[in-house]
Amino acid sequence: MLQPKKTKYRKTHRWRLKWLAVKGSTIAFWDYAMKATTRGYITSRQIESARRAMIRCLKRWGKIWIRIFPDKAYTQKPLEVPMGWGKWSVEMYRAPVKPGRIMFEITWVEPEVAREAFRLASYKLPVKTKVLVD
Repeated sequence: MLQPKKTKYRKTHRWRLKWLAVKGSTIAFWDYAMKATTRGYITSRQIESARRAMIRCLKRWGKIWIRIFPDKAYTQKPLEVPMGWGKWSVEMYRAPVKPGRIMFEITWVEPEVAREAFRLASYKLPVKTKVLVD
C-alpha cells in the first residue's frame, strides 16, 4: 500500500477541495489517461484495488503510471470516546483529488483495452472519471 515513509509533521490539517486541478491536469507520459471529474479523497487501498483491476485487464502487456499519492493523514477517534482530548492517531493516508486531475496513465496497449481497464478501475474509486486519449 502507498503511504509516506517519513513525514515532517505527522498529523495534517484537512483542507477544502475548492476549484479545479491545475497541477497534474495534462497527460505527461503516454497515450491514455483517466481523469477525475468530481472531487474527493482516495485512500491507498482504493488506489491499490484500481491498480490491480487494471493489471488484471491488461494481462501484463501495458505500462501503468499512478499519478496520485496518498500523503494526507486521516485521524479518527475510537468509538464511545468523549469529545475533546485533542487529535488522535493516524488511521490512514488519503490523496486529495480535484476535478481535472489525471490519476492513472497507460501505454503500449490498444485503445479498446485501455478503455476497458479504466472502466474496471473506475468502479473501485469514489470519484467519477473520464478517459482521455492523446
